[in-house]
Amino acid sequence: MTVLSMLDSAGRRRSPATMPGNHAGRPPRNKGDALPGRPANGGGDRSGHASRPKDRHGWRVRAMIVVLWRAGLRVQEALALAEHDLDHRRGSLLIRNGKGGRRREVGMDEWGWEQLRPWLNPRAELPVGPLFCVIDGPTLGRPWSGAAVRSEFRRLAARAGVRRRFAPHQLRHAHALELAREGVPLNIIQRQLGHANLGTTSIYLQGIDPEEIIATVRTRRAPMMSASAGLQL
Repeated sequence: MTVLSMLDSAGRRRSPATMPGNHAGRPPRNKGDALPGRPANGGGDRSGHASRPKDRHGWRVRAMIVVLWRAGLRVQEALALAEHDLDHRRGSLLIRNGKGGRRREVGMDEWGWEQLRPWLNPRAELPVGPLFCVIDGPTLGRPWSGAAVRSEFRRLAARAGVRRRFAPHQLRHAHALELAREGVPLNIIQRQLGHANLGTTSIYLQGIDPEEIIATVRTRRAPMMSASAGLQL
């Protein structure tokens, strides 16, 4: 090694630690340590991945979308849910204090339950409390706020390129419309949404496209009546 190679660009003597071959024959100080973000058992168990905070945030907002869209809840009804208000076996969610203080049970389809499960698993590792809670920070386990939900929805809508204003309540309207299109009786839709009267439910269904109305009515089957019967005009 030349004298010049032992000096830096300013002519000062270089530290031995920066010299080539200084660590030759020595094992790395972090040898055997797990890499950041990987489980210490070599990677075979992916359970460590399921508890990372950034994944929890995604699963929580996905679960919120699910209960608004597939169960038709109001935001405040969803935020008031506790873990024991969910009954997967019956496919039901218990709303203890809906609008007007009314208590009701609503249904949710199997697909909805499948989408909810990724959040239920990490939620069980957090402090006992509401189903939708704060994930990190000093208020860990406390109720998630309606303002935070709406802010998160606006952020996701903007990221997805949705140019029109989007609010969580629109998912509840979508739920009502989909049930109507699937032929669910109006009174069941009313009970599912927790409306005091059918008039309110009818307002939710005004978003049905006129073309859909025309196509539905024009393809009705012919009336079933006796060939000898006549119409009284």
